[in-house]
Amino acid sequence: MVSMDLELIIQSFPLFLRGLQETMLIAVISIIIGIAGGIPFGIIRCSKNKIIQLISRIYVEIFRVFPILVLLFIFFFGLPVFLNIDTSGRTTSIIVFSLWAISEVGEVVRGAFQSIHKSQRESGEALGLNKTNLYLYVIIPQAVKRMIPTTINICIRIIKTTSLTILIGVTEVIKVGQQIIERTGEALTIYTALFIMYFLICYPLSKWSRRLEERWVV
Repeated sequence: MVSMDLELIIQSFPLFLRGLQETMLIAVISIIIGIAGGIPFGIIRCSKNKIIQLISRIYVEIFRVFPILVLLFIFFFGLPVFLNIDTSGRTTSIIVFSLWAISEVGEVVRGAFQSIHKSQRESGEALGLNKTNLYLYVIIPQAVKRMIPTTINICIRIIKTTSLTILIGVTEVIKVGQQIIERTGEALTIYTALFIMYFLICYPLSKWSRRLEERWVV
């Protein structure tokens, strides 16, 4: 009969915590950079300039076509070769996940602005609002409500995908779990503990996203 070694989980908690700190450090920094860069990028994506549209489209497609793991390897092994820059696994991960987040958030911003029906603009103009006030009081508030739920989902994806950083030498929570398994042989116990950790982090965010979407998105 399969049983869980709760004592092992309790003893390993400090190790899990250190790995989880590394995971969340990469995720949180990437999310902050991604949102800060994704908002102006999304606005740029709304431009009618064909050259800007082409360049920004290529950037987005790079992160749609190439798996994140491939990009991690390209940056980790390519930066020292092509730019003579030595980067740690953590730094490389933050660079790749930040660029990915900018791409994803940018698309959300673009979609949110373009989803505002033209009648909203016409109504604002009919009320005598100038372009600045039209965006401040009509367009942006509606767009933000449509952006937030999807942006939360992007954050969840980033947190989960940080597990790939183990392959470029980052000692995040999955790597810590594997080290404990190598020492104890308790794979089921450790992976169950990891499952619970990710669940406790991601499920509340997912629940929050769904509630906001039900409340705001029409």
